[in-house]
Amino acid sequence: MTASVSSMTAERAMTPAGHTIVVTAPLEGWLAPLAEIPDPVFAGGMLGDGVAIDPTGGMLHAPCAGTVASLAATGHAVTLRLEGGAELLLHLGVDTVAMGGRGFTPLVAQDQVVAAGDPLVRFDLDAVVTGAASAMTPVLLLAGEEWTLESKRDPGPVKVGDVVMALRRVSGTGAAMGEAAGSPDEELVRELPVPLRHGIHARPAARLRQVATSFEAVVRMEIAGKSASLRSPVGVLALGVRLGDRISLHARGRQAGEVLDALEALIASGMGELAHADEQPPAQPVRVAAPAAAQRRVTQIAPDGTLAGVVAAPGVAVGEAVRYRLGEVEVSEGSGDPATERGLLDETLAALRAKIAQESEGAPPHAASILAAHAVMLEDEDLLAAAHEAIAKGDSAGAGWRLAIGTQVDLLLRSGDARLAERVDDMRDLERQVLCALIGGDAAGFALPQDAVLIAEDLLPSQLMALDPERLAAICLVNGGPTSHVAILAAGLGVPMLVAMGSALDDIAEGAVLVVDAAAARLETGASAERIAGVRDQLALQAARRAAALEARGPCHTADGTRIEVFANLGSLADARQAMANGAEGCGLLRSEFLFVERAQAPGAGEQLETYQAIADALEGRPLIVRLLDIGGDKPAPFLPMPAEENPALGLRGIRVGLAYPELLEAQVEAILSVRPAGQCRIMVPMVASLSELRAVRGVVDGVAARLGLAGPVSLGIMVETPAAAATADILAREADFLSVGTNDLTQYALAMDRGNAAVASAIDGLHPAVLRLIALTCDGGARHGRWTGVCGSLASDPLAVPLLLGLGVGELSATPAQVPDIKALVTGLDTERCRALAARALECGSAGEVRALVREFLKEQGA
Repeated sequence: MTASVSSMTAERAMTPAGHTIVVTAPLEGWLAPLAEIPDPVFAGGMLGDGVAIDPTGGMLHAPCAGTVASLAATGHAVTLRLEGGAELLLHLGVDTVAMGGRGFTPLVAQDQVVAAGDPLVRFDLDAVVTGAASAMTPVLLLAGEEWTLESKRDPGPVKVGDVVMALRRVSGTGAAMGEAAGSPDEELVRELPVPLRHGIHARPAARLRQVATSFEAVVRMEIAGKSASLRSPVGVLALGVRLGDRISLHARGRQAGEVLDALEALIASGMGELAHADEQPPAQPVRVAAPAAAQRRVTQIAPDGTLAGVVAAPGVAVGEAVRYRLGEVEVSEGSGDPATERGLLDETLAALRAKIAQESEGAPPHAASILAAHAVMLEDEDLLAAAHEAIAKGDSAGAGWRLAIGTQVDLLLRSGDARLAERVDDMRDLERQVLCALIGGDAAGFALPQDAVLIAEDLLPSQLMALDPERLAAICLVNGGPTSHVAILAAGLGVPMLVAMGSALDDIAEGAVLVVDAAAARLETGASAERIAGVRDQLALQAARRAAALEARGPCHTADGTRIEVFANLGSLADARQAMANGAEGCGLLRSEFLFVERAQAPGAGEQLETYQAIADALEGRPLIVRLLDIGGDKPAPFLPMPAEENPALGLRGIRVGLAYPELLEAQVEAILSVRPAGQCRIMVPMVASLSELRAVRGVVDGVAARLGLAGPVSLGIMVETPAAAATADILAREADFLSVGTNDLTQYALAMDRGNAAVASAIDGLHPAVLRLIALTCDGGARHGRWTGVCGSLASDPLAVPLLLGLGVGELSATPAQVPDIKALVTGLDTERCRALAARALECGSAGEVRALVREFLKEQGA
């Protein structure tokens, strides 16, 4: 990391505290308070305090002596650096950047020294009035700690040279203070490598924007002579930053240093995509030079009637082929008035943002995250500026939006990164949604018959969300990618999906009966009647069992009467509602970090309580087990910058973070203990490796409980995610109230395989005999002290794992909300003694493959 600071040390040292500077009107017109500017950034004083002038002339003058610190390329804004480091921004009109320089003639250059009254910019007032949101011009003292506004003149008419305000130096601490605070007249620069396995794509770009906009600073990213504002995720995407690239972050503003610290920590963390030391970027990146529709793979249906694809969402289905076709949206010629067209576009975007916000409420997490990404793109300043510029040149609102989207699509397609090219779907989705909204049409309406296998060239996220999932059997796409947003949506809906199937899909007749076996990555176009009937019988049996489980809704028991609690893992209020609808008996794991990640500041106890209480209310009194904040490793948090670690999975993560930042831990414990009714919430400690960690947390819980005046005991359990915790489960169970196995982490630690490493990830299997033995140790250790053991990892949702877990002694399963009915249905058909015998045999197997084969045969014998 390097840092560069440009300052005015000597000049500041000669400018004592109390010194004043008189600022005169740079324009002729009407003086008004900032609050009257129709822009929240200026009106709210986010950039600084000052006055506004509604101009009646066409010349911008220097309001006092200074140096031109910056001059916008479009000529609409000038920043002057005054003696002592004060900085004035003169911004002609609101959103005038969209005019693309039309009507502005700069008369000065960067770093030029000017005197009070010198002409700075000549501008066409008529063009500004008709082409911008407002001609009102803010004159701002940019936010800083060394200068303040001493006085401002009352509103009224002004002429060039009239005194409008006075600045006063409030600190004379010199450059050291400016450097510490990151004052506006200095630009801080950080150079750093990019450790993200897939470079900076859509999700990291959105997170960088979120952090950057939470500080009082302006930040841009540079690489290889190209630059983009962090306020523009699409602009950042277009830089094509890849693993190993060196970028520079440039920040200016009062919190320049703080924002660079936060951004550097966020990037160094890898944001869940930290590459390993031996990983290198591909030598020859995949080049995508044309839209996907122009690069269709040429494929053929095999003689046996099968067609291969790429798995985007697993599952098996049978249904009727239905082709998805939507016509191109026609763009109107518009009114011919740029101001009207601009207003129409802005109103449409605002309405669409409101619609997305409404749809996000209560949406499943997978859909909510995609809607959030679309909302961020709709706020992209570069995208909006490009559309406004096209409108100012005569395009209609629709044509301007299409041009702006098209430009960004071209940049993404030419980035050389196939993952970024998949984000083109989101851009085209936004294009269609906005264009349809402009003409009052439906962006994605399409009626499906029952059991439809949807065949399409491609599919946009909003189009899939508009389809009836009850009628959708499967999806097969000519193009598409397995990591696209529409693939994530399909997996969340439980709809099997194959992508990149190529031209052979053209040969499938409308209405043909198809079998989609996504588990085998194939589409069967010529399946026999017996095969089709067999798949339908299999699906009918699954549906019947699921319906029976939903109908029963009561406590879950095995066939021999053993009580097994079937809970749900939750990550949001929407998850809780889905879990209740599916008959969950409670929450076995609330991933509380969903409240903390991607935030510049940690939520306080009050905000956390509001969310926990809402989830507790949704569960209608059923148990709610809240896992304490589990960040670090692959779950970074911008508000808590942590240094990069060579092996984050073995570093500061889980409860180690909470114990390292006790104020964070205490606030969360206070929020959990404040939920009513008392006792509904239980606390679970993540990543425990020793009894001392559990005791330290117990001390915090007891202290907070005493402060809140709670008399009853607080249930405090642990997650068994480390081999150390499994091996000492009998010791931990002396003081833990319950144990819950996190099989995902336990598996990677037991097998010494990183689930984020593609070279070994396919070999990671929780049914490995070593993992099963650790679970057995945990159950035995808990039973010695009368403690129950549950499983909240992915094995609890795996039908092949459930009989083994019951046989090992697990008494609670916490599955995904969608899987709850299926797991309950499976449990009710199992015999505990037979499960114990099965588990004993599995512990003697030599591999996970042998275990899975053993369980398949067992379930076949059981008719499950």
